[in-house]
Amino acid sequence: MPSKTMKTTTAAAVLALGLLASQPANAAEDTSDKQAFTFGVIGDIPYGDAEIAKFPARIQDINADRDLKFVTHVGDIKNGSSVCSDEYFADIRTQFDTFEHPLVFTPGDNEWVDCHRTNNGAYNPLERLDRLREVFFNEPGKTLGATMPVKTQENLGLPENVRFEQNRVAFSVLNVQGSNNSLQPWTGLGETTATPEQVAEVEYRTGAVLAQIRETFADAGRRNSRAVVLMTQADMFDPSLLAAATTNPEIMSGFREIVAAIVKETNSFDAPVYLINGDSHVFAENQPLAAGSPWLEIYGQAPADDLQRITVDGSANATNYVRFSVAGNSADGGDVLSWEKVPFSS
Repeated sequence: MPSKTMKTTTAAAVLALGLLASQPANAAEDTSDKQAFTFGVIGDIPYGDAEIAKFPARIQDINADRDLKFVTHVGDIKNGSSVCSDEYFADIRTQFDTFEHPLVFTPGDNEWVDCHRTNNGAYNPLERLDRLREVFFNEPGKTLGATMPVKTQENLGLPENVRFEQNRVAFSVLNVQGSNNSLQPWTGLGETTATPEQVAEVEYRTGAVLAQIRETFADAGRRNSRAVVLMTQADMFDPSLLAAATTNPEIMSGFREIVAAIVKETNSFDAPVYLINGDSHVFAENQPLAAGSPWLEIYGQAPADDLQRITVDGSANATNYVRFSVAGNSADGGDVLSWEKVPFSS
């Protein structure tokens, strides 16, 4: 798949141009489903006091982009050295409720996996995951912000795993975590290896993720979908880990089954597949499993040339959101998805 051209506009310009919503922000399926649409993605935001203070304005910038069909936050609502408190979760939920578009949120490692750290409060990460589900997924099957119905894995105890379809594009948002998908030891609690309860959670959650990936592609095939879009917090192809993973592939072991499933399904699906993630904080657009990629040997996989990965900016780089544009059904040629970074106004 050829590399995409990424252009930059400003959130202020969106408003200045007077772009008006062509449909209600909370419409999940309507008569305009043959038309092109856009959606926004953010991740690893807000990080630290200064960014927390700016977060309401960031949300308003996104709200001003009235053409967005929905917004996804791909996890990490705090930095990795601050306390994972109930009060902080409640504050972010209050901010999330101000989104005027449907908001899909998948938890990140900073708000549960890494909460064992002393400076995070030395919490049991599994207790924090339960609390996140109580605070952010109290109405399974509905998005935050404006309401958009989604299919969930609530019956499996994972209401955060959701999928939906828009204009013959299948979306699947999955709880896949950094820190080797939550297999790194809870050192803040005095552990030097993964505990039995930790391993059990990873195995159960990974099984649910694999099931949703397969269901997403199966439904996409039956519906003759034009593309599949997967979204995760984890960067399973983090360039900063490439050297270490080349030396010791086991540091990526928590992702192995998931990558294998993505390869298999991508190669069996006769249309583009896009993977959108956060975690590594630096915008990137590439084909991590194309022929010749070093990640193929690390994961022991055959190439999947039709997989395009986009990493959104995060942490100190989270000065923009990424607006994705989906071509209309009648569009001839070109790619189903294109994207541009939209800087926040301040």
